[in-house]
Amino acid sequence: MALEGTLETDVSTGNDAVAFEFTVTNTGSTPQELQFTDAAKAEFVVEDEGREVWRFTEGRAFAQMISSERLAPDETATYEAEWNDPSSGEYTALAELQARETTCEARTALTVSD
Repeated sequence: MALEGTLETDVSTGNDAVAFEFTVTNTGSTPQELQFTDAAKAEFVVEDEGREVWRFTEGRAFAQMISSERLAPDETATYEAEWNDPSSGEYTALAELQARETTCEARTALTVSD
C-alpha cells in the first residue's frame, strides 16, 4: 500500500492538553481500502527517551465493530486524539494507523513547557 502519514501536535494555552492530528494520505495510483476491527482507528503514543508516558487507548473501551474506509489516490483521512494534563518535558509523539494488513505511522517531536 502507498500510504504516507503526518502527525501534528498543538499544545493548548496553559499546557492543560495536547491535541494530536494524524493525517494519512494515499500516495499511490489506486484506491486503498482500510479495514478496521474496532472504533479505535489510530493509536497515539507519547514517549520520553523511549519510555512510554501516555497511550491514547490505555484504559479506554472501544466499540468492537468492523468498518472500512476507502481512500482514493491523493485522498486523506484524519484521526485525532487529546492528551489531557501532560507533564512538561521533551517528548516524541507517535501515531499509527490501526487498519488490518496495513502499516502507516508518523512521528514528531513534542515540547510541553511549564
